[in-house]
Amino acid sequence: MTADDLLAALEIPAEARVGQRVPKKLLLENGAPTAADKRQISDGIDELQWVAALKPSTVGVPVFKDDVREYLEIAVLGLTLREQAKARRLVELIHRAIPYPVLLVRTQSGAVAASLAHLRWSQGEAGRMVLDGTIVEVALTAGHPANAPFAASLRLAAQPGSDLLALYQRWVEMFEARAAAGLSGVFRPAGDAAAAARRRQALADHAMLGDEIASLRAQAAKEKQMNRLVETNLRLRQLEARLASAQASL
Repeated sequence: MTADDLLAALEIPAEARVGQRVPKKLLLENGAPTAADKRQISDGIDELQWVAALKPSTVGVPVFKDDVREYLEIAVLGLTLREQAKARRLVELIHRAIPYPVLLVRTQSGAVAASLAHLRWSQGEAGRMVLDGTIVEVALTAGHPANAPFAASLRLAAQPGSDLLALYQRWVEMFEARAAAGLSGVFRPAGDAAAAARRRQALADHAMLGDEIASLRAQAAKEKQMNRLVETNLRLRQLEARLASAQASL
């Protein structure tokens, strides 16, 4: 699946399309807290395009406001990264810098991924939006059987129209279903909010356990004392069992 394929699957109306390049200066001023981040933005980003602005006047979906967050519009962005760019950090910086919830479609060395992240009001800085929870990102591996049903699930007209938060949350759940399909092979949207929450926790558990297993395997490869190696291998088997359980819950 290409970035163009994913953007086409959204079926964004012409009224919502922007088609403007986002200057790096915007990110440097609003999303780069360190000198290293500034270098990453300058050297790693080839192009950032503001593809569309989904708001009441362009898609007919009302804004959402409460004490926690304010969603006036949803920004659809296209990102092209250079080969050496640190994708994970740059994706985070972009989601932090844009004051709207973002659907970010990125391309790097031919690989395509997309991400979303909820925002909320900052508790320490009035008027500033910050990330609320983790960034949900999926790699859109070419030829994966889940790509077609995933793309079909994103059609704008098929999303909830009560407000922009409900629309964005439904997309988040579709992305979580696609992330789960990357592990299970089956794209299966959650039936309700409770099922979506269980899947979200299973994905978080799977990622955490995978990192811990990788760390222990590296440790075992260097271990020279037999008793410690036995303990490490026992811990590995326990974690692998928990990993299998988390994957079964997806």
